[in-house]
Amino acid sequence: MNDEQADAQLKIDPELVTEILCRFLRAETGRAGFRRAVAGLSGGLDSSVVATLCARALGPENVLAVTMPYKTSSEETRRDSRTIIDWLGVRTIDLPITDQVDAYFARVGEAAQMRLANKCARERMAVLYDQSAAFQALVIGASNKSEILLGYGTQFGDTASAINPVGDLYKTQLRRLAAYLEVPERILAKQPTADLWVGQTDEGELGFSYAEADRLMVLMVDRRRRRAELLRAGFAAELIDRVSTLIRRNRYKRRMPVVAKLPRGTR
Repeated sequence: MNDEQADAQLKIDPELVTEILCRFLRAETGRAGFRRAVAGLSGGLDSSVVATLCARALGPENVLAVTMPYKTSSEETRRDSRTIIDWLGVRTIDLPITDQVDAYFARVGEAAQMRLANKCARERMAVLYDQSAAFQALVIGASNKSEILLGYGTQFGDTASAINPVGDLYKTQLRRLAAYLEVPERILAKQPTADLWVGQTDEGELGFSYAEADRLMVLMVDRRRRRAELLRAGFAAELIDRVSTLIRRNRYKRRMPVVAKLPRGTR
């Protein structure tokens, strides 16, 4: 399969997608009894697209963009978040999480890098849900389909939300939607990063690019192609096995907590 054929599998109609997602946001917030949205804003592509969709669907005055930097967050992240806020005209509040995260680890002892990153993600979600109560709004998620399938997110952290408008879009598709929405070029061109530590990138952690994974997953997951078919299509065995393992291993993150069912007569 050549690049053109692979890209065709990920093609979207961005105008139609925007219309559907804005309708989704209005319907789901209304169904829950709200007309406002709270969203975390990191200055990255995903959160920028979600903030843009919320502003279009609900009006910028009904959107609260929350920035929650940790002490290792880059200046670029802060600057790009401000760019989106100013561009959209949404409401905003800056609530750094350094004090509470550091206070916790001062009490329990130093943690490995990934444990600290997960704590930060869950701290941010706690802040978002509190702000949703204060602003009387729903928390809107920004995890894309690539992240959800690969398990690239913190359970009950950045993957937690009331509703998620972009969870059925692969990262490649989300980038195309962002271009249609005219998200600032600087943000479009950024290397995907969760800004977990200095120099961290999504693709560096995963060991492959989103472009590679998305071309594979749209066939593997959406089209249900078998391994032999994927090999014939030109995908490397190592990539197929790595992506398959991540999807299978992180299945628990895509489910509600499993409840043990008791047989009749035991209760």
